[in-house]
Amino acid sequence: MAESSEFTFTPEFQFTAEQRHLREAVRKFCAENFDEQSVRRLMESQTRVDPAVWSRLGSELGVLGLEVSTDDGGPGGSLVDQAVAVEELGACLACGPLFGTVYLAIPALAACPSSEVRDSLLTSLLDGERTAAFVVVDRAGLFDADDVAVTAGAGRDCALTGTTHRVVDAGAADYLLVAARGPDGVCLYAVDASAPGVEREPLATLDLTRPQAAVHFQDAGGRRIAGPDDTAGVIAHALRAGSALLAVEQVGASQHLLDLAVEYAKTRMQFGRHIGSFQAVKHRLADMLVDLEHARSTAYHAVWALAEESPESDLAVSIAQATCSAAFSRIAADTIQVHGGIGFTWEHQAHLYFKRAATDAVLLGSAEQHRCRVAELVLDTAPVARQPVPVADGKPSPDHSIHR
Repeated sequence: MAESSEFTFTPEFQFTAEQRHLREAVRKFCAENFDEQSVRRLMESQTRVDPAVWSRLGSELGVLGLEVSTDDGGPGGSLVDQAVAVEELGACLACGPLFGTVYLAIPALAACPSSEVRDSLLTSLLDGERTAAFVVVDRAGLFDADDVAVTAGAGRDCALTGTTHRVVDAGAADYLLVAARGPDGVCLYAVDASAPGVEREPLATLDLTRPQAAVHFQDAGGRRIAGPDDTAGVIAHALRAGSALLAVEQVGASQHLLDLAVEYAKTRMQFGRHIGSFQAVKHRLADMLVDLEHARSTAYHAVWALAEESPESDLAVSIAQATCSAAFSRIAADTIQVHGGIGFTWEHQAHLYFKRAATDAVLLGSAEQHRCRVAELVLDTAPVARQPVPVADGKPSPDHSIHR
């Protein structure tokens, strides 16, 4: 029978053979270096990162900046390539400054104008020799220059003073990318985290695998890497990329939890039967799968939109964040319910993912904030429909109308 061409489905992207091999390589690396025992050991350490393992992620696997062009010293891949690696790293709760370095700092540096300082720092981050944190205040993943509380002196090399609270990965970062207000406006500066005048105050956090710190600057030396004309665009690009990659990380963690719950339901016996045979458990697992697939679709759509520079990338990113944050939280809670009493204990890994879900749900904006953002992007720009208003006799009046 001849195939009908009436309906043609063209996917936005398909994973290539190289991307499938990349996924397998990262998954194998994670199994060897980020198993549960290693994650528990690292999350109790002071820096929450193994420098040797982090260096291998950059020098051996080359997955710390896959979207960076070859002209900037990167592999020349796409953001989709980076997302494939991030999904696998998220599945195992990989300890290390992924959020600060990979999700935010590297995209920011890649968007900055080329300079000696920027090029050197970007290369060291890509190779895994150095780490970074993004010292920029955002509102639901959006940058507002009025929120910048750090001040800077005049010139490309100047002193920074001020405080930024709740900076992810700041405690172990070698460099800090700081938004600061100078005489000419808000600029982006690179600051050596160990330099005089920089104080990092560790904060008590729910998720021990993703540390945060308050960063205090007192006449700390900074080197400008983006001027007032470029900074807003650089930060906006980094926040969009970071939000999309965070959504993909949530998908990876959710997939791991679903696999964990399904395996437990297939082996746990209750009343002489596997609990997976009970209808209530089946329904819960089915709902988890639906949530996961919905989240995966929105996350990779956001990544694709950014990679293709789609004009609707802001909308796609907010949809992904709203969907993936909510899905990860529900799946984490449902995984604990499927496991019963053991899922609530400190010894079981489910609680680690539950805490990561709670933390990720408020990074770069909560699900509620992003739903409001979606409403603004869709409703506030939609064409206004006009409808006749009924008058007293029940007939519409052509001279009066209302906005819908």
